[in-house]
Amino acid sequence: MLYSSPELLALLIVTGGILVQAWVGIGFGLLAAPLLYLLDPAYVPGPVLVLGWGLSLLVVLKQRHRLNWRRVWPAILARLPGSWCGALLLVTLTGWQLSLLFGGALLLAVWLSGRRYPIAPTPVGLTVAGFCSGLLGTATSVGGPPMALLYQYQPRLTTRDELAVFFLVGTPLSLLMLLAKGGPALLALPLVVKLLPGVALGFWLSRWLERRVHRDSVRPAILLISVLSALGVLWQGIRAGLVG
Repeated sequence: MLYSSPELLALLIVTGGILVQAWVGIGFGLLAAPLLYLLDPAYVPGPVLVLGWGLSLLVVLKQRHRLNWRRVWPAILARLPGSWCGALLLVTLTGWQLSLLFGGALLLAVWLSGRRYPIAPTPVGLTVAGFCSGLLGTATSVGGPPMALLYQYQPRLTTRDELAVFFLVGTPLSLLMLLAKGGPALLALPLVVKLLPGVALGFWLSRWLERRVHRDSVRPAILLISVLSALGVLWQGIRAGLVG
């Protein structure tokens, strides 16, 4: 399979983004989507969602014997009404209003977590985070931080593995919405096929990193990625508001 220079750059971007998410639990979409969009808008959102789902599948298959599926189910079930409400907001508010609303809400959540308010992946917390993730993911394409913030005090491997379960089941909902909206062309499967080696390489590099870096807490990384997500969504809303 031959690659052009832009395709090789896209492969490198995917590898780096997958490495971060395979290590932390989130970050692939935030890091890869804007850069891939600059190379070719067809990379977003379909291929990014499919590739991220592929990583979740790899993690779940690798860790299937130690996963706590029962704990994650409240978040998975709550994502369904959250996605529906997100779709409802899409037809009620303008895009820039949504971006400002959710970007501000995400920054508030990060600030509250910095104040060390006690949060933990309890059934109630998972239900709220799963609902917010579905809402944000459908309305703004940034659905990871609400769940990640809930897991910020958990061990790194627990965070990564249980978020992978959540995205494994939840991402197909977004893909089905894309198919219903624009058909198979939005998935851009030929682009996905060319970028799949980046998923495998990024995942392998994360395994290599695990054997050399023994760090259990990824709270700083989760907070940084969440802040960057919030600022990105806010900037998107401000820019759209000024243009509109």
